[in-house]
Amino acid sequence: MTKKLHEPLLVVEDSNEDFRMLQRLMRLMAVQNPIHRCTNGDEVLEFLYRDYQEGSDAYGKGEVLRQPKAVLRPSVILLDLNLPGIDGRDILDRLKQDKSFKEIPIVVFTTSSNPKDIELCYQKGANGYLVKPMDAQELKKTIQAFVNYWLEANIPPILD
Repeated sequence: MTKKLHEPLLVVEDSNEDFRMLQRLMRLMAVQNPIHRCTNGDEVLEFLYRDYQEGSDAYGKGEVLRQPKAVLRPSVILLDLNLPGIDGRDILDRLKQDKSFKEIPIVVFTTSSNPKDIELCYQKGANGYLVKPMDAQELKKTIQAFVNYWLEANIPPILD
């Protein structure tokens, strides 16, 4: 079903039940993208930064350059907001301020429909905001919309 089968998806979800349901629905939708899971903000940072080696301050500007090793970076990050440790809001802020990761689309997937959370996430650079429905049929529709757009229709930027 998906056209970009080799591109990994990073799901940041601390609830085992929510993650299993997401996996089950994606399997039913024939999603074949590799799915990586982190359960808290610390794991996200470790997962993303482990694949980068520190470079030198090539320009003398006090900036240490990170150069990617041979790694499959996530094509999309599906991010829960309420996480143990570093929460999703902070992860979103950090990744969107980092030149190495700011181009990766981040779609917030949370139970919060609070307008303040929605506004804050978009201000910090979220590319989408989905509220987890409690109803199974509505959840299926939401996940299908995510798959249709982010894994099939969307054309991401070409990164070096």
